[in-house]
Amino acid sequence: MGKFALLFLFLFFAGIFGALFYAPVLSVLVYQLVYFVNPDNSWWAASIPGLKYSFIAALLMLFMLMMRYKELSEISPWGKQPVFKWMFALLGIYWLMIFFAIVPEVHKPFTYDFAKLIIIMLAVYKLVNSEKALNACLWAYVLGVTYIGYIAYSVGRDGQGRVEGIGMIDTGGDGNMTAAAMAPALIILTYMAWLGSKKIKFLAILCGAFIANGIVLINSRGAFLGVVVGAFFFLFFMIFSRHQRQGQRGMAILIILIGMAGTAYVADEAFWSRMETLENIDDGSKSGSHRIDFWIATFDVLEDYPMGVGIQGYIELSPNYLPEHYFEGRKTGKAVHSTWFQALGEVGWFGFALLLMLLISTFRLSRNTKQYLIANKSYNAYFKMLALEGALLSFLVAASFINRARAEMLYWLILFIAIASNIYYLRFTEPKRKIMKSRSAVGGDEDE
Repeated sequence: MGKFALLFLFLFFAGIFGALFYAPVLSVLVYQLVYFVNPDNSWWAASIPGLKYSFIAALLMLFMLMMRYKELSEISPWGKQPVFKWMFALLGIYWLMIFFAIVPEVHKPFTYDFAKLIIIMLAVYKLVNSEKALNACLWAYVLGVTYIGYIAYSVGRDGQGRVEGIGMIDTGGDGNMTAAAMAPALIILTYMAWLGSKKIKFLAILCGAFIANGIVLINSRGAFLGVVVGAFFFLFFMIFSRHQRQGQRGMAILIILIGMAGTAYVADEAFWSRMETLENIDDGSKSGSHRIDFWIATFDVLEDYPMGVGIQGYIELSPNYLPEHYFEGRKTGKAVHSTWFQALGEVGWFGFALLLMLLISTFRLSRNTKQYLIANKSYNAYFKMLALEGALLSFLVAASFINRARAEMLYWLILFIAIASNIYYLRFTEPKRKIMKSRSAVGGDEDE
């Protein structure tokens, strides 16, 4: 049995034991471990028992939630979290589309998977109810994609100059989907490297190197743009925010220089050649600009199907709405290649509006949390909220060029903001008796 297999089994069963007898939040870390490592798709899968690891991890979380439900509900009530109503509304429209989907045999099981995802998000929200627990989950995410970056380095590029066949459970080995999930971690690492101890800074740089190198090897243009936008967003506030810590601007400039030097070191000619195609819109096969045709065709589809066409409906109908040359030598249709147009095609204008409201609600919640933190001079937490916003923006940019409207990583990033808002803001709007109970979970003002 290989070292990775042994390490995975040790962490998996140790996490189960720890969740049952020490801290319920460890059940969430076990779930993240399985999600990012994706043991069934690993080269060492044959050397571990053929268990349903993801199912066991999810069941463990639900069991811990059931055992501590009353206690957890006092500090993390679902009813006070506005993003959940939009998640349920979006799930409802997908359920309704079961009766109208073009390919119901595909739409139905994916809708079941989406329902499971929402249930998992609800469980995680209650189980991750302290700043320490949130930090642990953020590190679990970072370390998970660091592992993927290491696998990308070990596997290397294929004959097409890409890395495929690796990644999380719900990516199906697609390189672009994997890279999109990796990109937000670099923004979170920027925050951790800035405010962490020397050991944390070293670990952040090490993890960042593997993640950045993995994105370079995968050669995902969308992920590259996502990193640029997310990093620019966070560093802009680091430099120009009125709420400055000593040496903050200098640290931001240092991070920029390290990032530029690191990019120059890990990025090879194949990477820059692919990034240069972003400017070459004349050749759609190289630049990806042909996707605009796929996006525009969505409006033609909606003229005939105002409620949407359900999951995989666009692929099924695309030969009727796109020029013939896109299907030469193909037996299947084309995907729309954009999260925004994917949602629009699957659940129509109404469902698309619900997705927008979910995102608007998330950023509005983050804004209110930041205002509360500024009023209380909790500037470290304030910049953590900015880092989480930047991470979500990074994913949304990358996902604008691939179909990730129901991606688990999208909902994790939304959930991180929701959890942080509960820890730093929402629970303090409760009556005093609940505030006193929850103060211990926050751990005091880290700026003192």
